[in-house]
Amino acid sequence: MFEVLPEAVAHLRRGESVVLATVTEAQGSSPRGPGASMLILADGTVVGSVSGGCVEGAVYEIGQQVLSDGVPVLEQFGYADADAFAVGLTCGGKLTIFIQRIDPEDEACFSRLADDMAAGRPASWVTVVRHPNADWLGRHVVVRPDSHEGSLGKRFADHAVVNDVRGVLAAGDSRLMHFGDAGERMGNEMEIFVSSFQPPPRMLIFGAVDFAAALAKQCSILGFHVTVCDARAVFATEKRFPAADEVVVQWPHRYVAAEAEAGRIDRRAAVCVLTHDAKFDVPVLSTVLDLPDEIRPFYIGVMGSRTTHEDRTRRLKEAGVTDDQLALMSSPIGLDLGGRTPQETAVSIAAEIIARRWGGEGRPLVEVDGPIHAPAGD
Repeated sequence: MFEVLPEAVAHLRRGESVVLATVTEAQGSSPRGPGASMLILADGTVVGSVSGGCVEGAVYEIGQQVLSDGVPVLEQFGYADADAFAVGLTCGGKLTIFIQRIDPEDEACFSRLADDMAAGRPASWVTVVRHPNADWLGRHVVVRPDSHEGSLGKRFADHAVVNDVRGVLAAGDSRLMHFGDAGERMGNEMEIFVSSFQPPPRMLIFGAVDFAAALAKQCSILGFHVTVCDARAVFATEKRFPAADEVVVQWPHRYVAAEAEAGRIDRRAAVCVLTHDAKFDVPVLSTVLDLPDEIRPFYIGVMGSRTTHEDRTRRLKEAGVTDDQLALMSSPIGLDLGGRTPQETAVSIAAEIIARRWGGEGRPLVEVDGPIHAPAGD
């Protein structure tokens, strides 16, 4: 829902109700995952998407009714359903979408959520999407790491849901959760959907080289917060790296240590070391590889030829890096796409990062059997 939040706030402030349609469950080759949202405004305008075009028309029609009567609807679309085929969901997947009306009295809550998003503060929007008592449908609460606002209607339910949702928020996930009808943890009569916002994952690029400029642009497209860091002020300039969110002049290993100490590096981060110069590479890689497992970036790519990598490995071992730690590096960096230019190399690196994040093999899809998209939660 966070992708359409600013637009929702603007209309709520004008005293207009809006309809929020959110994907709560996606199975098979569904085009968009849990948390994807579409906003239907009072003037008929649509903002955002729940399916990339497959079922928007049907959701829009349901949304018009929800806007009129305020009764939430949980609707499933799937290839096996004649109606779903009619509206164009031919990809073989299934989507479950919760459609609810948001009224102007929720403007303050939505505004605070928008402030959280603008400031990069984690927050979750939690909504009851299924319950034996229809009065519970659409009840919502906002959960933050150290506070919450709103209520599901019962203190016991609030306590259980808020505490359990904080674990989901910490992981940055959007997912369904199940409780008893009054919030009991052992039940499943109540189904809630948690839509979580976390700041963008970080991409730390070390080495202010031409490849870094191309990679910064590519990773910005992928939604990373991109930092380019180099100790050489003459090369590390904002003019040379317009796609980067920040350009830092500092020795890379000192920067990593300071960012980790400040809590600004986590498992969602990616690191690319592009200098292939031992006086930069060895200290920063030793520092990154020595980070605790819970905050060590999930991807550590290092540029250089195989000869350079062999020399770098020897130097790292001399610096105390273990074989298990060395195995965490991707070097040579990127997938084998045959590219040569900095831009093509950036695509190769980005492709490896995507594959590492989602468990892909980097093979042509024409050679792969089974679903195109990994099942939700994998």
